[in-house]
Amino acid sequence: MITKDMLIIDALKQGDAQKIAEVLQESGMHCLHCMLAHGETIEEAAAVHGIDADELIKKLNAVI
Repeated sequence: MITKDMLIIDALKQGDAQKIAEVLQESGMHCLHCMLAHGETIEEAAAVHGIDADELIKKLNAVI
């Protein structure tokens, strides 16, 4: 299960990384393997990109 407080890099390890990456990229998060992905939570990244973190979490958990 992916949670808002999970690091992006850890979220990618929760299932099919390609499907998870597609959801993140469709939401506007395009640099999934940059340094920020290793130290930024889903919630922090969502805030930076103006994305509703709760909705993003629902979409991510739907693909795992």
